[in-house]
Amino acid sequence: MAIKKSAVPFKGTKEQEAKLHEVIAGLKEEQGCLMPIMQQAQDIYGYLPIEVQKIIADDLEIPIEKIYGVATFYAQFRLQPTGEYRISVCLGTACYVKGSGPILDKLKQLLQIDIDECTPDGKFSLEACRCIGACGLAPVLTVNEEVYGRLTLEDIPGIIEKYSN
Repeated sequence: MAIKKSAVPFKGTKEQEAKLHEVIAGLKEEQGCLMPIMQQAQDIYGYLPIEVQKIIADDLEIPIEKIYGVATFYAQFRLQPTGEYRISVCLGTACYVKGSGPILDKLKQLLQIDIDECTPDGKFSLEACRCIGACGLAPVLTVNEEVYGRLTLEDIPGIIEKYSN
């Protein structure tokens, strides 16, 4: 099983771990408990790193491969942390036709991460989405809830710089 480790070190606390054990103990005997446990684990940690998957597997006495399989099958689960600033590039038709692909490539180059990754300092994460409903502003990206439209490649370094300080 090849699980990609995050560039951001796992920073789980004893309090989080205790809360996770409590959640597992409370749901363990219920039929179909795995999904609710994983959802609550992600609520506790913000994502499901291998360390958290191992706790769930050990407590439920099931193979970690089962946890990983569920986590990678369902889009609701994240295996990588998200950054303080979540950058999402729209790859919907209008944005893509107007150049969002090269904008995404520029962000990957500047941040030195790929889609669904986080910078080692935890500052930025990068994702792609299908449509944010701002087609008239294409190409579009968001940083957290802030929308940037009618973008050019030259705009990207300034946007990153705005959030780097």
